[in-house]
Amino acid sequence: MLLSKGFEVEMYTGTPQGDIVGLSDKIVADLEGFVREPDSRNVEYTTAPLCNYDRLLCALVRPRRILRNYLQQLGDYTLLPGSTLSLGDTKHFYRSDPQNPYHTYIEQTYGTDVVTASIHINVGIADPEQLMQAIRLVRVEAPLYLAMSASSPFLGGEVTGYHSTRWHLFPKTPAYVPLFESHRHFINWTEEQLQKGTMQNVRHLWSSVRPNGDRRPYNLNRLELRICDLMVNPIALLAVTALLEARLWQLLENPDLDPLQHSELPATRRAEDLVALSDENEIQAAHHSLDAQLRHWKDGRLITARDWIEQLYQEVWPIAKKHGFSCFLSPVKKLLREGSTAQQWVNLSQQGWETRAIVQHAIQKMEQQEQEFEDQICQPLVA
Repeated sequence: MLLSKGFEVEMYTGTPQGDIVGLSDKIVADLEGFVREPDSRNVEYTTAPLCNYDRLLCALVRPRRILRNYLQQLGDYTLLPGSTLSLGDTKHFYRSDPQNPYHTYIEQTYGTDVVTASIHINVGIADPEQLMQAIRLVRVEAPLYLAMSASSPFLGGEVTGYHSTRWHLFPKTPAYVPLFESHRHFINWTEEQLQKGTMQNVRHLWSSVRPNGDRRPYNLNRLELRICDLMVNPIALLAVTALLEARLWQLLENPDLDPLQHSELPATRRAEDLVALSDENEIQAAHHSLDAQLRHWKDGRLITARDWIEQLYQEVWPIAKKHGFSCFLSPVKKLLREGSTAQQWVNLSQQGWETRAIVQHAIQKMEQQEQEFEDQICQPLVA
């Protein structure tokens, strides 16, 4: 038995030279399954909720192949890796839908800080109280997923000093999001934010993880992990997803893992202290990804993101094996060995590579990988 999983994938369009070009208005008009973001330089596609990892792999790769073919018909255009405007214009907002008042609000309030590309991982959990429990656990461990996915060390051609410049810049909204103690707590809090105007609508909750569903905040059916930078290697993305699913199964089978019960932090302020600890861990992970020094939510001890992920991996491996998806979890080991995409790019930069050359190399590598996955895996599954 597996949980259902789906992805929201935001990507930049542009040239093979690494320049980002806004084409989403054309893409959305001509291709099914793609939606616009407020800025035209990135476009989003969503995969249907699927349980099977093989099918998820194809669901990730196929739309990108379709989009690539379409972009080549428009001109010498391609898809770009990374989660920030690595070589792009960071001053101007290129509106994809000038008539949309919500987009106007976003542009005027946040500017280009929100013109980022990311992966949102949705995992189905139907029971609202179990879902809230899962949100609590994933909230305090979200920095680990940022550490694995970090892919935005550049902005406007410069090395920023952050491995996830995206999460460093991204305006988390509202500024303070509590650890939700129940579904009712989430409902009351959301209604209060809408009334105060700190949220413009129910979608305007931009935190590392949030409850999602058909009629938020009342009807909820999935956890949405929003912290991850864009991971263009689908095998690596599925490995991160498998770690998340295995951890959720561990919680569902052992509810004592709930941070509100299981943490050794003082009970009187535990919920607030866990939020503060997690927020600080997110800052550290955005800065240093897998080398970040984090504080463990259980007892506050210092531990590197890499070591913490390694510990989790050992803990959940038997669970993934029992549920039949351990082969999709195992690439986490390779990711820990080779480092995050940001770490690899920063290493090249330190060796003297120019930012544009790093981005161009990554563009070529991404396209080659997709072609191989489609040839080797997706077509035989359809036959």
